[in-house]
Amino acid sequence: MTAAPDGLPPLAALETARLDWQRDDTGEEAPRSAAFDDVYFSRHDGRAETEHVFLGGNRLPQRFADWQARRPFVIGETGFGTGLNMLVAWACFDAHAPAQARLHLVSTEKFPLSREDLARALASWPDLAHRAEALLAQWPEPVAGVHRLWLDPRVTLDLHFGDAAERLALLDGRVDAWFLDGFAPAKNPQMWQPELFAAMAARSRPGTTFATFTCAGVVKRGLAAAGFAWRKVPGFGRKREMLAGDITSPPEDPRRTRASWFTPPAARPPRHVAVIGAGIAGASVAAALSRRGIEVTLIDRFDRATLGETHLQGALYVKLAVETNLQSRVYLAGLLHSRRWLAWLDPDQRLWRPTGVLQLALSEKEQARQARFLAGHPLPESVVRGLDAEAASAVAGVRVTAPALDYPNAAWVRPLELCVRLAASPGVRFRQGEVRALQAEDDGWALTLADGERLAADQVVVAGASEAAAFAQTAGLPLQPVRGQVSQLALPEGAPALERVVCAGGYVPPAADGVLNFGATFGPGETDPTEREADHAANLAELARGLPDFVAGLRAAGADLAPERLTGRVGVRAASPDKSPYAGPVPDAEAWREAYAVLAKDATRVPDVHGRHHAGLWISSAHGSRGLASAPLCSELIASRLCDEPLPLEQPLADHLHPGRRLIRDIIQGK
Repeated sequence: MTAAPDGLPPLAALETARLDWQRDDTGEEAPRSAAFDDVYFSRHDGRAETEHVFLGGNRLPQRFADWQARRPFVIGETGFGTGLNMLVAWACFDAHAPAQARLHLVSTEKFPLSREDLARALASWPDLAHRAEALLAQWPEPVAGVHRLWLDPRVTLDLHFGDAAERLALLDGRVDAWFLDGFAPAKNPQMWQPELFAAMAARSRPGTTFATFTCAGVVKRGLAAAGFAWRKVPGFGRKREMLAGDITSPPEDPRRTRASWFTPPAARPPRHVAVIGAGIAGASVAAALSRRGIEVTLIDRFDRATLGETHLQGALYVKLAVETNLQSRVYLAGLLHSRRWLAWLDPDQRLWRPTGVLQLALSEKEQARQARFLAGHPLPESVVRGLDAEAASAVAGVRVTAPALDYPNAAWVRPLELCVRLAASPGVRFRQGEVRALQAEDDGWALTLADGERLAADQVVVAGASEAAAFAQTAGLPLQPVRGQVSQLALPEGAPALERVVCAGGYVPPAADGVLNFGATFGPGETDPTEREADHAANLAELARGLPDFVAGLRAAGADLAPERLTGRVGVRAASPDKSPYAGPVPDAEAWREAYAVLAKDATRVPDVHGRHHAGLWISSAHGSRGLASAPLCSELIASRLCDEPLPLEQPLADHLHPGRRLIRDIIQGK
């Protein structure tokens, strides 16, 4: 397929691997690629091959034992295949690494196995069964992009689905050891190209090692041209020799010369972080830092744990653009990320339900838009599919009168209860209060609260809504408050029951605890926290417009739909001018205007100056009404930046979320 309009690989389903099955030399069942006519691992002993070639070739047992850095040890791989290499590396890490060490695995795969084939392939190693189960439980949909999996409290896996060279060119992160794997160069010459070796070199640290099973000339020449030193060492089984080596002076990342302002500040893994705001943005950041062993003080004006039962439900869904753009990529990645994250965080589904989400097309214009979207985005039907009104009615559980986009694995969530769960993560201390000022100090930050108390932290994450721009350092960040009111109705017996979240102008999830939530209103620029009867009336009108038969059924069952009898909740969110979140380091606006003033005269004259940021100050805000889809992914992005880890998003997407994107645009336009 050709590139998308934004220049990145198409946003589409990937072809899954076609396998033949045969017995290896030990009598175990082993997969073979039908497309490449090659094995996934040695017929002699796949696990022993991994231990010899990749663990031994990179000296991992000793390096794991010696690892004392606060950042994780990072392994990069050029072909995930069955996952055997990564599971064996994980086992080696558990056997040798100190208790405080962490492991981060990054692997590319152009033709991912189906979940069923993956389980079948890994069944040959019973001692890896619990590791395989962790992998299979989170195995992602075959969609091009980055998919983060939490295999263990100490082990994270980022699967980069797509062409190896393309994916590594988009990787934002550095690797300590490479597993240069894949089908043999004679079988898959398209992979073993100069672009692959160049991308590996650019994502390496000084002293990064590599190992590979092959001694092919194209591999030796490619490695040498990219700056790697290689040597022949004894191979495994029938292979007399293999290659191992390292790179002492990796090249500079050429991508930053085109947008030097987005160059991230040098990572300083902190011991204590203050997070301002305990909504979904702040609570998910706090939990992400907690998983990395960082102490967190979570500060908010309200203690959500004291609110009691709210019966509030939010919808985990997105609305993607017809033409592929960076914003749609971020939100689709966020939707898939949040779905895996919720299943990992709450497997008992006490805080959420994967009911799926229907987006109704109530007008001819919207129907045409949805048709164009489906034509341009051939995603798996398990991610999104088009349904006519009859099929949509069947999955909704009530009659709908329009076709729809169906997201079968989307969900509804109890947002307040979710935030309380996240805030209770180990190492997170909640402090009720209002932060009035931030002051940079030599060893971190001082936070002044409304009651006069001063708190100290190594770094700070601002994660509020429109109030996130209330500090001197964030004052120039364009944030618009958006008021929204959700209505709630206690259902009588015999009321019709939804089985899907249904969205049109608003949303309505299946009732929980006998209460139906529906809404929400949209009031840009408004901050009034009081309920309005007029907003309840507007929510009722929108519900009747989207689901007239459902509303008729509610009335027939005796539901009191008078606006003045409804209850509800009001929230004030924040939105950015371009409707994408802010997630990243806070730029020093004055320094940027001085360093990049020349761009106002000639936008092509990019100064060779890295963007200056307020050291140790970060922001996650402007999530609008899609915070359940964007905030958890943004929290991982920020935590990864803080802890010097590979990012869970491609570099162009991380740059798209940068809090300085509007500032640099204004500088270029002379504003």
